[in-house]
Amino acid sequence: MVKVDGSYLVARTLKEEDVDHIFFLMGGPNYEIINNSEDMGIKAVDFRHEQAAAMAAHAYARVTGKPGVTTAASGPGTLNLLTGQYNAFIDCAPMVTLGGAGPISDFGRDGFQEVDQVGIFEPISKAVMRPTDPARYPEHISTAFRIATTGRPGPVYVDCNEDVLYGEVEESDARVPSRAVQRARPAGDQDLVRETVKLIRESSRPMLLAGGGVWWSQAWEEMREFVDRTGMPFYTAPISRGLIPEDHPLSFPAARSTALREADLIIVVGTRFNWIMTFGNRLGSEAKLVQIDIHEQELGHNRSIDVGIVGDAKAVLSQLNAEVSRVGFKTRADSDWVTHLRDADAERRERVAPLEDSENVPIHPLRLCKELREVMDRDAILAVDGNEILHYGRQSIPTYEPGHRLNSGPTGCMGVGLPYAIGAKLAKPDKQVVALHGDGSLGMNIQDFDTAVRFNLPITIVVSNNEGWTARVEGIRKPGRELGWTRFDEIAEAMGGHGESVDEPKEIRPALERAFASGKPSIVNVRTDPTARAISRFVGSKME
Repeated sequence: MVKVDGSYLVARTLKEEDVDHIFFLMGGPNYEIINNSEDMGIKAVDFRHEQAAAMAAHAYARVTGKPGVTTAASGPGTLNLLTGQYNAFIDCAPMVTLGGAGPISDFGRDGFQEVDQVGIFEPISKAVMRPTDPARYPEHISTAFRIATTGRPGPVYVDCNEDVLYGEVEESDARVPSRAVQRARPAGDQDLVRETVKLIRESSRPMLLAGGGVWWSQAWEEMREFVDRTGMPFYTAPISRGLIPEDHPLSFPAARSTALREADLIIVVGTRFNWIMTFGNRLGSEAKLVQIDIHEQELGHNRSIDVGIVGDAKAVLSQLNAEVSRVGFKTRADSDWVTHLRDADAERRERVAPLEDSENVPIHPLRLCKELREVMDRDAILAVDGNEILHYGRQSIPTYEPGHRLNSGPTGCMGVGLPYAIGAKLAKPDKQVVALHGDGSLGMNIQDFDTAVRFNLPITIVVSNNEGWTARVEGIRKPGRELGWTRFDEIAEAMGGHGESVDEPKEIRPALERAFASGKPSIVNVRTDPTARAISRFVGSKME
């Protein structure tokens, strides 16, 4: 008879769930989860800070579509995962978080690092668990993966207590998890699908707005077929860009506000009427709305809709394509509506062209974005993190592949760029990975540049360094705004990477090319105009 402990059963179940990376910072009581995971062929990536580990796991999930897995020591270690967990929860990204915890037998006795981690994580988790029997770890861990990946995805927290992790059982007595070998995708109501196609045929200014639901259901091919069949212009949520290449004939990113305001029919697939959409108010008040979402509670949330279809994005888009084909729909890719958006897109691009070509010093951020856009690989993975540079990057840098665009997401979380780049490079080591960063946000997790060096991950961090948080605005007090000129390039070199400092516009492209060619983790530190302001609104004394 073979005796095993709970840590072994956790690792064995991770392997059975097709986990190939685990993101962590060392500490008790989770040492043996890592040791056993490595023995089973899972690559364990240790970070300088748990927050960065959780953010990297989130990016790994976003790029691969598979849950990211994190673990950390009890108490402060596990609580340092909170920001990353919260960010993944609001982004509806699947993760499994294995929080180290003290012995259950010490609860209520002021044990070492005793804190109610389950209670703390519950509001930002799709589910929480606290296994009490090591023999049931396979059942619990497998269930965590099922919950994280079905319906609307999200992170699951599992409290891993010391006395349960190290409790021994006969391996033959361990519970065998139950799994669904094949699962059907929830389809939409066929009558509502027919009604949706009828509305499209009757509209003159339709558009498609898609988000994470399309990505997680891997429905980008069905989405492109729908766009091509109907001739409908499309837009995506910022973190879901690339579902269809943004040089598609029906892609007009610079005319986004015009399209949302003037469309008479908007098909919304797998995205929410949250603050990014001003709770639905960015959409024209007279537009008819069709909302498709796997999470029924999302239908009609914050904005009334005309048709609500509960279903998986891939299944419902397939139904729509079949119905469009059945009724013999004639595409309208040359309609007045498409021409109008194409002209608005071109006019906007012409308006910003002088800034993209600016020779000013300090460098305008749009000039930096243009140089980066022109030197990046077409299938590069781009993470954008900051304030001004986040908006400038959104305006000017397209994405052409699904899952290849990452940003702060609906939480507006700062500090994600560098960890996202690490997670993305581990997910797709053969792709060029770039993080376009503000200098303030880069300072939040700069210590984990060392992680990229230790694991030989040749990511490139491009810093729009305007020497502070947000833009400097004359006449407006911003306490704590000024940071000065931080030499991130020297930090990169001190940690064993490649560093470049750039002051002149003509120096940007050569510095980027040298960074990409270095084969090392690199930082290109670009001095940008501190007064260049992208999107900021001031209400009373508050900045939004």
